[in-house]
Amino acid sequence: MENLPENAQKVEVEGATVDFYKYEKDGITYYQFDTSRCGPPEPMVNAMAGLRLVTDSNVKLVMINHKKPMGLLDKIGENYDIDIENLPDGNVKLVFSYKPEASEKANLSEVSCHG
Repeated sequence: MENLPENAQKVEVEGATVDFYKYEKDGITYYQFDTSRCGPPEPMVNAMAGLRLVTDSNVKLVMINHKKPMGLLDKIGENYDIDIENLPDGNVKLVFSYKPEASEKANLSEVSCHG
């Protein structure tokens, strides 16, 4: 996978259908996955699996997708801080961060976006 640091290691994530990688940078643990070549519902399924790992402010989830996943953002946008970056290859990079008092309330069991 592109955009991964050298210290990234492949990890098993329950419920995921794509490879996840884990690495540390500046004291933060990152989990990263790429659904840019996947169709629905895989981006939502993998995002929900990955968001279960974001349990405190020292963990972030990085999602690479072919477009901004509006169904996902509508569903959990208020539960996480989300940085969105348009990549040079046309894909989108989203970084989900823990939001105190809000992330715990996210419903991560419902993987359809009803959009």
